[in-house]
Amino acid sequence: MAPSRQSQAPPYAKDERVLCFHGDLMYEAKIIEVSVKQGQKPEDAQYRIHYKGWKASWDDWVSQDRIRKFTEENKQLANQLAAQARARAQGSKGSKKGAKANGSEMSSARGSEERLAGSSSFGGRGPRRGRDYELESEETFHSRPSVKFPIPDLLKGRLVDDWENVTKNNQLVPLPHPRPVTKILEDYAAHETPKRAEGTSHLDILEETLSGLKEYFDKSLGRILLYRFERLQYAQAYRAWQSDDPEFRGKTASDTYGVEHLMRLLVSMPELIAQTNMDQQSVNRLREELAKLCAWLARHEAEYFVSVWESPTQDYIQRAKES
Repeated sequence: MAPSRQSQAPPYAKDERVLCFHGDLMYEAKIIEVSVKQGQKPEDAQYRIHYKGWKASWDDWVSQDRIRKFTEENKQLANQLAAQARARAQGSKGSKKGAKANGSEMSSARGSEERLAGSSSFGGRGPRRGRDYELESEETFHSRPSVKFPIPDLLKGRLVDDWENVTKNNQLVPLPHPRPVTKILEDYAAHETPKRAEGTSHLDILEETLSGLKEYFDKSLGRILLYRFERLQYAQAYRAWQSDDPEFRGKTASDTYGVEHLMRLLVSMPELIAQTNMDQQSVNRLREELAKLCAWLARHEAEYFVSVWESPTQDYIQRAKES
């Protein structure tokens, strides 16, 4: 399909080397065709993508939301996303061995962060050299033990913004979050429950999924969902949960953190599910429930994501970098 002539060119061009989201990760790709329908804006163009090293059967038509320029910063992000997936999978294995004490939870968070920093550009070592830049091959992709479910492109973009705000801009999600995870799950339950008949397995599955997500979030936040820069904030929140502060006393992670960190858990679920002993039928049902939740979050993302991030003091920034 030949692209229509437009007064302004689309942001990406044919034969351009780019990075493109496929699932939760980004891969090197080439734009082999650009399509702009009559009357469409250039930014609404569709791009036919060929992933480097993959068969032509994987070629795909995508919107610009899934594409990133082939820059050093975005290559670092691609490596970061891959390293983060590996670190989370390792963290989930480690969590099975114990570490139930609260102190162990925080040290486990440090451990997963160190593994992450050691395998990505986030350890402050500067950009990687070109020969160190490696993306997953098709064979490796197929061999990964994961259970895929669709994450809307809008939410993927939010995850990228989240990464940039924390690691590049030294910003934090304000705590307590104005719309915490408990509120999100309650709102989704209020939306979805009337669609399920009382006493049916469909309603039971919904309730079990939301209850399990809340428990998973509370247990995994300190272990695998934090960037290095956020650890000090988490330590402060954790102490507040044990204090007499009426705003925090007796609260948990799901009462304090919001959708920004919930999304980190949701994109980790394929690897986490792969570490369980769930039967295929249960996995399929869970995948359907998570896909529905993500689609609902995408429709209401402006309501739950914070619009203003917190800029911590210089003292916090220094202490966070030294920790």
